Amino acid sequence: MIDTLDITGLVLAGGRGSRMGGVDKGLQTFRGLPLALHTLMRLQMQVGVSLINANRNLAAYESFGAPVWPDANNDYAGPLAGFLTGLEHCETPWLLTVPCDTPLFPLDLASRLAQAADEQQADIAMAAAPEDDGTGHITVRPQPVFCLLRVDLLESLVRFTQAGGRKIDAWTAQHRCVTVPFDASGDDPKAFFNANTLAELQALERTAP
Repeated sequence: MIDTLDITGLVLAGGRGSRMGGVDKGLQTFRGLPLALHTLMRLQMQVGVSLINANRNLAAYESFGAPVWPDANNDYAGPLAGFLTGLEHCETPWLLTVPCDTPLFPLDLASRLAQAADEQQADIAMAAAPEDDGTGHITVRPQPVFCLLRVDLLESLVRFTQAGGRKIDAWTAQHRCVTVPFDASGDDPKAFFNANTLAELQALERTAP
């Protein structure tokens, strides 16, 4: 069994926020708090230690009380750059990544991913959740930014990114990866809704319980 204290949580707040007009997404307000702080507080209930990956406004993120680490490179290489930063600074056997723009992610995210990784002896456990496929049909799709990773995958990820790799699923496919569905009757269908625009963020705030 994977102990909670063996998991470091990482809030991914290093993106450019291009779909929000270039604003720093993690610092936008949700229910009176910055999005990334909301995410951090939700994550801290589930893990032993927490970190933040951010590339600008570092003082603002540091004020949340968790260590802040920017990407080693400055080209905004996407979530995998955040994964890499997290694995480099992780001092526990496991790293759990969550994006800063999904403030309602499940409170049992860590425990369910950890249970699946343990039971299937996996190197990676990735969440999956119901999504509209664009035609009105709901399908359960992987949510690659919600990943529980063994810390010893660092070398593999360094090689992958140095070779120009950018896609999370292309890297996770190289390892024993278990997908964990969050579509049970008691699961919140909005749990993995990510706010890419300010309008989406405002709509989520209005509709969220």
